[in-house]
Amino acid sequence: MQKIVFLINILIFFTACKNNGDTSEPIKTENQTQKMVAVTYAEGFEIEELGNFKVITLKKPWPGTDKTFKYALVKKNTPIKNPENYDAVVEVPVRQIVVTSTTHIPSLEMLNELEALIGFPNLDYISSEKTRKKISEGKISEIGKNEDLNTEILIDLSPDAVIGFAVDGNNSAYSTLQQMGIPVLYNSDWTETSPLGKAEWIKFFGAFFNKEKEADSIFKNIETEYLSAKKIASDAKETPTVISGAMYKDVWYMPQGDSWGAQFIADANGDYLWKHSEGTGSLSLNLESVIEKGHKADIWIGPGQFTSLEEMKNASQAYSQFNAYKSGKVYSYSLKKGETGGVVYYELAPNRPDLVLKDLIKIFHPQLLPDYNIFFFDQLQ
Repeated sequence: MQKIVFLINILIFFTACKNNGDTSEPIKTENQTQKMVAVTYAEGFEIEELGNFKVITLKKPWPGTDKTFKYALVKKNTPIKNPENYDAVVEVPVRQIVVTSTTHIPSLEMLNELEALIGFPNLDYISSEKTRKKISEGKISEIGKNEDLNTEILIDLSPDAVIGFAVDGNNSAYSTLQQMGIPVLYNSDWTETSPLGKAEWIKFFGAFFNKEKEADSIFKNIETEYLSAKKIASDAKETPTVISGAMYKDVWYMPQGDSWGAQFIADANGDYLWKHSEGTGSLSLNLESVIEKGHKADIWIGPGQFTSLEEMKNASQAYSQFNAYKSGKVYSYSLKKGETGGVVYYELAPNRPDLVLKDLIKIFHPQLLPDYNIFFFDQLQ
């Protein structure tokens, strides 16, 4: 899709614990056993239940690292031995939480825990009507920007946990919060390349509210819908050719062959013309190579921030050379926005891959889903 899809998630971290003076062991019962929460598609985290507490192991905090982090989630008023062995210790269920990516918002809403959200950076990016209502009521504080968090406001809010994301783990704001005893934990949902892997991070949030069963049920419904739609798409008699992305400063960005965006196209039974490229991020191509390979493509998905065919042509006459442009089969997810300009797709799509897949099936093979109305995409006019 476009460059921003692959660059949007970048920033922050470190950790802290509130019980760092305690050295007693959590009480265990004779029948206590270790139990791993089922995580099927996500590669970035594990959850282990240990009676009075549970441990989240974060395995892929950012691309290109083999570093791991361990977070202890402890029942209220339950001391834990050697808290310094964990990168954060949090009492659960949390009552007040700060998150830092719009992709975290849908999990809170689906778990019916939106009331716990008390702070967020760049509030204008949030598109959800439910969350925007809470913002308008003054119940969610602006905490600055991800690259420049307002630590004074965060310390004053004193949340039970701050959920961040990072490129390399170096952030002075999070170090300050750690020193003040506010737990900060990574969420690396953005590093997942499987559509269902991204969605499965709702189980990560479920653990903070002791809602593992609810999170599992929500995810299973999404998984069932996704796999059912994929099966329907596999029965299509024809496979349209597909291109994606658009130019940004004379460079055309589009999904690499192993990426999240490319996987959606494949599962919707579309023939993505760059499917054999290696990598999980974005390709950076010159215009000539894209025209040569993609000008005959049947369908064009995610053409940057453009909102009309005329706007595309005014930006570059080259766009009008593509068959998909000529036939009007150009589809964008940039038109649906919240009241302050936040793009719905960026916020909700990672959490609802079933809807993204059904959208693409409707675009590629409209006869297969005759009663389905496209949710995220619009056909450019």
